[in-house]
Amino acid sequence: MHVLGWRRTQLITRGDEPLDAAQVARYRALETRRAAGEPVAQLVGAREFFGLDFDVTPDVLIPRPETELLVETALAALEGVAQPRVLDLGTGSGAIAVAIASARPDARVCAVDRSAAALAVAARNAQKLLDAQRPGGALAFAEGSWYDALGSAQAAPRFHAIVSNPPYIANGDPHLDQGDLRFEPRGALTDEADGLDALRAIVAGAPAYLVPGGVLWMEHGYDQAAAVRALLTNAGFADVRSERDLAGIERISGGRLAQ
Repeated sequence: MHVLGWRRTQLITRGDEPLDAAQVARYRALETRRAAGEPVAQLVGAREFFGLDFDVTPDVLIPRPETELLVETALAALEGVAQPRVLDLGTGSGAIAVAIASARPDARVCAVDRSAAALAVAARNAQKLLDAQRPGGALAFAEGSWYDALGSAQAAPRFHAIVSNPPYIANGDPHLDQGDLRFEPRGALTDEADGLDALRAIVAGAPAYLVPGGVLWMEHGYDQAAAVRALLTNAGFADVRSERDLAGIERISGGRLAQ
């Protein structure tokens, strides 16, 4: 489909058409790269997430279906909040920020990443996938490490929701050298420590940037839920809990800042 520029229905209805040499060569080149392990999303430059078709490059994580749980949970927390302000930390491709902004046209969304290349991809996705006339306005982008990108808490706006899919794989984890992860930006996958450094920083800084009653939700590793809940509780969050993905894994944890 990618090589020919066809839709799936065309692939079926025109399946008996012979291909010319150039088309075969383009396909074989992609086949060789895939056989070497390169992710399909990078080969075709796109991946669907939350019903939206995101551009993907080697500068960003490939959006994954389990992260849709983070979007769904944030949207549920924002029900009844008019013109909510949302902060996405470590936005990468912009998948989380753009999905929330698409589902909540009135939301004012800010997306942060320390990678200028990733922010460029996120900005391109926002421009492509969001209505330019949405009531919440264009997404805001800020380059920097976590809350540092926003400046002082006194000068920055307060948010109704902070969401993040930060690097949470521990240094030395064998998964880093397997599958698609070998081709994705290492800095978006691991903190080069115990896997909790980024989560600690996000939890510690969140109270200064949340409105009273605002929520923080983060994706984490399959075995980190208890540790993340402890971080949230120790930081003064209420209603702390974890949510399981479709595989039954505690995929995200969050809580509400006490009022």
